[in-house]
Amino acid sequence: MKHLIHSTLIGLGIGLAAASAAHSQASNHHVVIQIDQNDPELMNLVLNNAKNVLQYYGDKKEDVQIEIVAYGPGLNMLRDDTSPVKDRIKDMAEDSHSKIAFAACNNTKQAMEKREGHPITIIPQASIVPSGVVRVMQLEEQGYSYVKP
Repeated sequence: MKHLIHSTLIGLGIGLAAASAAHSQASNHHVVIQIDQNDPELMNLVLNNAKNVLQYYGDKKEDVQIEIVAYGPGLNMLRDDTSPVKDRIKDMAEDSHSKIAFAACNNTKQAMEKREGHPITIIPQASIVPSGVVRVMQLEEQGYSYVKP
């Protein structure tokens, strides 16, 4: 009986180890990074954070999905007419094979359009979401890790 229990535990341990290894290889990491300030240094920090995450998990051959959500003054990061980092965003979007997404807050966009008196164009790499804050919440509820540089 003692031998049977020992063999069962060893078999269970091997099974758990194999399952754990398979899970870690197939695990999918998710992070949402918020930008809410019109600061080129902060925008570059956000992109550096994303680049570092992509590099880290890429080196480990693990999947990662990143979404950068811009709202408030941070929407300037995704505006075609004001973004100091739009060329860098374009390069990252092309290099990351759709592992990075950019979300622009429509509430902020509409407020800026009203204040400035003209339509605002968002860079083509970004999608417009109804609310940036709500988008962050939705992603966190889906298990995304949250980063605010």
